Amino acid sequence: MRVSEGSPLYGRDPLLRSLVPRLTGLAYDERSRVGREHQGDLPVVLVTGYHGMGRSAVLEELAARYRDRLPLAHVRAVATESETFPPAPADGRAPTASTLVEILAELVCGLAPDVRRRFPVLVPGLFAVSGWYRGNGEQRDVACLTFARLLLACRLADGDENALRHAWATAVEGRLETMGAQADAEWGGDAVTAAVVAEYTDRYQPAAAQEWYRRRFPRGADGQDPLVLLGEWFQRGGDYRHAAEQSLMAAFLHDVASSYGRLQRWNREPWPLILLDDAHFPSGQDFLDLLLEHRAMPERPDHEELVVVATRLGGLPENASAAIRRDLPDLVKSSGWQRNGLAPSAGLLAVPLTPLSRDDILPLLVPDWPARPLHPYLASAVHSLTGGHPAVTTVLCAAVLDATKRGRGVGPRDLLELHAKDGRAVTEALLERLLPNRRQRDRLTLLSLARDSTAAEALAENLRLQGPDQLPANSATDYLEEQQWQQLTPPDAPLVTDALLRTLLVHEARRTSSRAEDGRSWQDIHRFLRMHHAQRGESGEADALRHTLAAGNAETVVAMLTEEFQSEKDAQAAAHWLLCLRYAATAPTPPAAEWTDERMQIALGAHDGRYAELHEIERCVNRLLHALWHVSEPHAEPDPDMCKAVGEELAYLSPRHPSWHAVLGQAARSWPAAARKKRPFPISGQ
Repeated sequence: MRVSEGSPLYGRDPLLRSLVPRLTGLAYDERSRVGREHQGDLPVVLVTGYHGMGRSAVLEELAARYRDRLPLAHVRAVATESETFPPAPADGRAPTASTLVEILAELVCGLAPDVRRRFPVLVPGLFAVSGWYRGNGEQRDVACLTFARLLLACRLADGDENALRHAWATAVEGRLETMGAQADAEWGGDAVTAAVVAEYTDRYQPAAAQEWYRRRFPRGADGQDPLVLLGEWFQRGGDYRHAAEQSLMAAFLHDVASSYGRLQRWNREPWPLILLDDAHFPSGQDFLDLLLEHRAMPERPDHEELVVVATRLGGLPENASAAIRRDLPDLVKSSGWQRNGLAPSAGLLAVPLTPLSRDDILPLLVPDWPARPLHPYLASAVHSLTGGHPAVTTVLCAAVLDATKRGRGVGPRDLLELHAKDGRAVTEALLERLLPNRRQRDRLTLLSLARDSTAAEALAENLRLQGPDQLPANSATDYLEEQQWQQLTPPDAPLVTDALLRTLLVHEARRTSSRAEDGRSWQDIHRFLRMHHAQRGESGEADALRHTLAAGNAETVVAMLTEEFQSEKDAQAAAHWLLCLRYAATAPTPPAAEWTDERMQIALGAHDGRYAELHEIERCVNRLLHALWHVSEPHAEPDPDMCKAVGEELAYLSPRHPSWHAVLGQAARSWPAAARKKRPFPISGQ
């Protein structure tokens, strides 16, 4: 069975069905072996992409397909919030880890039941580095919960997890009391480490592990317990901690390699599969850096063939210049990866998750046969709106199918008015997913209506939005950059530079404006922004006109454009006039409850009788503005009559101005074609 076309995994087959099976030696959805592409040296597969591109869905699918077929651990890295080691999720989701030690502990818990040797070197090392400050009961309980889970996973103990945690806490505290004040004088802050190691040594006699760690330290450390020394170095931080972490990674890989003896290798038993989600967080970065560093050693001691698939928000890290990048279609026959040089990042195979193509979208809208009769350009409209963003595309297509089943006809201009499966407005559901921070999401919904950071900051001050420790607009852009939606937002650029995200936010502002109070309604916001830009003089004229039109006051915009057309004689002013016209027509439409969409009728002259008292030039500008406003919506298929009307009205105006006729005549010829092809409207001389 192939990946469902309504799934965020649609189009990811080269990664799921080709690359990973060749790395693991196991077919994706069949209980059969496949030839392994790499022997002895495997790349770390780093799946990159932005919010909603399906990174986590890929790992969840791999976990579902390969669980119980090979040793598997699925972990999600998270930001460091507190010193906690949460219990394993009961609903089957991937456990979370905020430090390198937590990741290693989760890997042991995931892999130990299915490997031959249950981490006899790594586990004592994890005990040694998992101490606590004396008197801190919360830290002690967290560490002892880690101990309990490790022991149960490795079958070094049995019984109840909480009972085992309590037993270890009691035993170590008892040793500390016996050691007394002399321990504090002799061991200082490492007394807990010494007590933990002593308790573990008495119970499990880890002589082989101690000898292994002893070889990792300088000769001057002879005579000291290497496990205690490991814990001391880890607690010191800095270079000492890095060396201790290197030892833990080496111990992990040593234990994995030792679990595959000659018989297991001869029988081609599959190596473990590690799935690490959100590796852009520090804990995930640390794990990958140490793993890649170890594998880059010219003569690494343990040749494990651990399969690692990790995900990262955004693109490649800055220090990954030696990584090999492959697009999804390149993976069908071969990964094309080969280690080139000794740089750690040479061990990376980066696979960016790219947007869906226009051709990918039509099957999402017609999953059954015969196909339901839909608007002929609906797939094109979805692609124009979403840019092929997988999560947004699949949600919108599902909403279209749901509306169609209920007998509603859906056109391109209706896409943002649909509802998700749970009944919520589709923009609300999508923004909650794409912008998880509710405070910043609500703030951006309002500030997205502003032209740039300066206007957004003025609007934030007018709306009395509070920033946590800085200006609200700066806080919002920092959040967007942190979430990899944009990078280094220029002050004169829109606060939200991603076109899809900005479209969703603007529509959500329009949808919720009827409930807004305290000057936060659609009309109030655009009225304020119009005044803000009007104060800038000529440089703010285009923005002032745009906000005036967004408020539904087309008459004022037409009057101002007509006055300039009739009074301005300078030939150079034609470009400015067209720029104002073009930019004003990009205005978002007002809320449906406050405005009736008659743009097409006005553009085609059906309502000219309303404007009989106006001069013919002003009636022409009125028709032209409404035609441009109609064709400028980014996700709507341009109406042929509207495109034609744009050219006809410009052609009418061209000979009626003493010095603008050449520029307007050029626009009359080029703008209809640009509208049909959804390209920017060119202005002669710019």
